[in-house]
Amino acid sequence: MRCRVMGTYPRSEEDEKFVGTVRRRPGRWAPQRSSARIAGGSQSFAGREWSRASDNFFRTRSMAASLRHLAEREFPLRDGVHYLNHAAVAPWPRRTSEAVCRFARENAAQGALDYAAWLSVEAQLRTQLRELLNAPSAEDIALLKNTSEALSVVAHGLDWHAGDNVVISDQEFPSNRIVWESLSTYDVEVRKVALSGAATPEEALIEACDLRTRLLAISSVQYATGLRSDLERLGRHCRERSILFCVDAIQSLGAIPMDVQASCADFVMADGHKWLLGPEGLAVFYCRAALRDQLTLHQYGWHMVEECGDYDRSDWTTACSARRFECGSPNMVAVHALNASLTLLLETGLQTISSQVLKNTQYLIDKLDDIPGMKLVSPRRDEQRAGIVSFRVTDLDTAGLYQHLSRRGVVCALRSNALRLSPHFYTSRQTMDAAVELVQSYVSAS
Repeated sequence: MRCRVMGTYPRSEEDEKFVGTVRRRPGRWAPQRSSARIAGGSQSFAGREWSRASDNFFRTRSMAASLRHLAEREFPLRDGVHYLNHAAVAPWPRRTSEAVCRFARENAAQGALDYAAWLSVEAQLRTQLRELLNAPSAEDIALLKNTSEALSVVAHGLDWHAGDNVVISDQEFPSNRIVWESLSTYDVEVRKVALSGAATPEEALIEACDLRTRLLAISSVQYATGLRSDLERLGRHCRERSILFCVDAIQSLGAIPMDVQASCADFVMADGHKWLLGPEGLAVFYCRAALRDQLTLHQYGWHMVEECGDYDRSDWTTACSARRFECGSPNMVAVHALNASLTLLLETGLQTISSQVLKNTQYLIDKLDDIPGMKLVSPRRDEQRAGIVSFRVTDLDTAGLYQHLSRRGVVCALRSNALRLSPHFYTSRQTMDAAVELVQSYVSAS
């Protein structure tokens, strides 16, 4: 029997029951109207008020039950594993694991006999990423190896002049710092802006820009503190002053909605192995169409030409689309994996995911606040927070606390001498409770 690689996850009868509890709308899930509301509606004001309360009650119950069902079905983590490390490397959903297994079996059985079907999955992935970013076109989407490669395409593709400057924050992950520091050979200044102490982080970044600022580069969410930037405010400032705006979105894409048009972003990049629930080795790179020609290419190959399937052609031109940044063969295993992961995110809906991620981080903060000496590193306000909760405990060895949790099955991270917990939308309260209880026991014993 010939295996078939599907571009979408095949649903079982049980899955169809789950899907039946929600109604698909663009970009999000929306609960069905409950039968209780229909039965309870009346012409009286009291009846209408009861109906609304009943509808909200059943909507909340239905969504919570649906998310629990989804978590149980898609994330069969081993007993004793409390996964709170999506800001590093996320576990794959079941459908992603199965998609990779199907692809491997097909390849072993028949090689590239159905390569056209593989290309169809790749095209679907570009469309999915366009939807996640609200990019104008799938032609704005390039598939690169990782975030660092995409940042390098920008940094070493632009035509720099001595005296130009780049504005970044003092909280950036090395990928979004080193690449700009490498421009020192062109006498380009890198201004690292302290985000704490200013009226707002955005104001501090804006004040650092001047007439020689060529580009502002910022992480949508900072990897260590979890600080979320107001991208629309920064983007508007940059666009009004002809400053290029580059966003490292690896710590938000898949957890918080991203709109490259509303944020006036010129370049956006994000690897797939964190909040997108995909594999390492595949990243999305968005480049605004008007700027493609402004990035000088430094890698060339068969895949980045306009007629990439015409192997006998002696003349060539660079692809008009963002495929110009992809010099060689695509990573088809990762393409199938990320495609499967994104079907889960898009079916669930980014608004639903974002709401649940913020509920989970708030739940962690509320629980950690009960621990004596706990100092929260991450912001408390929803609009400045995403999926990261980082904290320290006064007079406590944070590295020792990290080892204590790790040995007991809590998958988390140690960043900037703070313990970082990063739940996704499907993370259960039992998982978060287990981690907090272990923190409490360590603090009590110290």
